[in-house]
Amino acid sequence: MDRLPWGRFHSIAVAALGITWVLDGLEVTLAGAVSGALKASPTLHLSDAEIGASASAYLAGAVLGAFFFGWLTDRLGRKRLFFVTLGVYIAATAASALAPDFAMFALFRFITGAGIGGEYTAINSALQELIPVHYRGRTDLAINGSFWLGALAGALGTTVLLEPGRFPPDLGWRLAFGIGAALGLGILLLRRVLPESPRWLLVHGRPQEAAAIVEAIERNVRGSATPADAPAVCLRMRVRENAVSFVDLGVSLFRHYPRRAALGLILMASQAFFYNAIFFTYAMVLGRFFDVPPERVGLYLVPFALSNFFGPLLLGRLFDTWGRKPMIALTYALSGLLLAGAALLFVQGALTAATQTLAWTIVFFFASAAASSAYLTVSESFPLEVRALAIALFYALGTALGGIAAPWIFGSLIGTGDPAAIGWGYVAGAALMLLAAGAELWLGVAAERRSLEDVARPLSCVDEESTITV
Repeated sequence: MDRLPWGRFHSIAVAALGITWVLDGLEVTLAGAVSGALKASPTLHLSDAEIGASASAYLAGAVLGAFFFGWLTDRLGRKRLFFVTLGVYIAATAASALAPDFAMFALFRFITGAGIGGEYTAINSALQELIPVHYRGRTDLAINGSFWLGALAGALGTTVLLEPGRFPPDLGWRLAFGIGAALGLGILLLRRVLPESPRWLLVHGRPQEAAAIVEAIERNVRGSATPADAPAVCLRMRVRENAVSFVDLGVSLFRHYPRRAALGLILMASQAFFYNAIFFTYAMVLGRFFDVPPERVGLYLVPFALSNFFGPLLLGRLFDTWGRKPMIALTYALSGLLLAGAALLFVQGALTAATQTLAWTIVFFFASAAASSAYLTVSESFPLEVRALAIALFYALGTALGGIAAPWIFGSLIGTGDPAAIGWGYVAGAALMLLAAGAELWLGVAAERRSLEDVARPLSCVDEESTITV
C-alpha cells in the first residue's frame, strides 16, 4: 500500500475521513461568530467570560474524548470508531442549538468537543495507515487544513443567519449549530464504503481480511506503476494476544522514543495555545476594539479562513520533498515572528478591522501549516499498536497545556478593554512557537518518503526477517 500511486480509493478515504477537520472548523467558527448573538440572546444572554468558558468546555471535551476514544480505537479498530465518534458529534451539536441556559449550553459544547476529539484519533490513525508513503505528508497537511473550509462555511453561514431581521434574535444562532449536524449525517453514509486498516488487522490475527482489503485497494488503483524509490518494508510479526494497554504506550514513549515524545508535546501545546487564544476570541476583538457588528463578523473571517486553508495546501508538498524537519521548523518560526509583529501593531493602535484581518491572514498562512505538521509528527512517530492512543495523548496533553485555558484567559483580557494586556498574550503565543521551532531542529525526525514501520517499528515485531510486506 505504501508504494501505490494515488487512486480513486484514496480520494474517497480523504473525503469521508477528512470531514472531521471541516466539522471542527465549523464548530470553532460558530462559537466565535455567534458570540455577539449569544450575548444578545433573550434566553442565554452570555457574558464575555461565559462565552470564553463555553469555548474552554468544548476544548476540555475534545481532550477527554480524544483520550477515551483513542484507547478504544487501538482496542476495537479504526472503522468501528468512525461511526461512534461522528454520532456523538451529531447528537451533541444538534443539542447545542436547543440549549435553554448557559449550563446546558456548556455541557452540550463539552460533549460536542468529545465527539470531535474522538474523531481526531480514529481518523488520523486510519489515514496514516491507508495513504501511500509519497503522499502522506501533503495529504495530512491538506486534510488538517480543511479545518478552514469548515471555518469558511461557518463564517458565511452565520453572516446569513445572523443578519438583522432575517430570523428572531433567539433563532438565528440556533439554526447555525444545525449546519454541522446536517453535514455529519451525510458523511455517515459515505463512511460505510471504507475498510478497516489492514495494518491493524495484521497485528490482531486477521491476516486474511487484511490481504483481501489490500487486494481490493490495488484493483481500485489500476494501470499504475510502483515508485522505484519506495522499497517494501518486510517484517516478521507476532499476533497480539492481549489488547493494547497503557503499558505499551509507556514503553513506546519513555523507553523507545523519549525524544519524539518531548517533541510531540512541545509542538502540540504551542500550536494549541497559539490557535485557541487567537481564533476563539477574534470575533470578540472585532466587536470590542473595532466596533464590528455581530452580523458582519463572518465576513472578516472569510480571508482568514482561506489563508489557513491554502497554507497547508500549497506548502504541503515541501514537507514530502524538502523534508519534515526544515519545513516544520520554518513554519513555526515564521508564525512566531509574524505574530510578534502583529501584536506590536495592535498595541500601538495602528490597525483597523481590515488591516488586523490582513495581518492574521499573513500570520496564519504559515501557522496553519505548522499546526497541521504537529498532528503529522505525532501520528507517524510511534508504533502501529499505540498510534491512536499516542495521538489522543498528545492531543489531550497539548490542548490541556496550551489550549483549554487560552480562550478563557483571552476572553478575560478582552473584557478589560486594554490592548496592552492582549498584546502580552499574543507575545506569549509567539514565544511558544519560536520555542517549538528550536525543538524541531533539535529533536525532529526525517520521516518523509519512509514507511510508517520504518519510522517506528511495530511493538509486535519479532525480528527483521521478511515474512509480511506492509
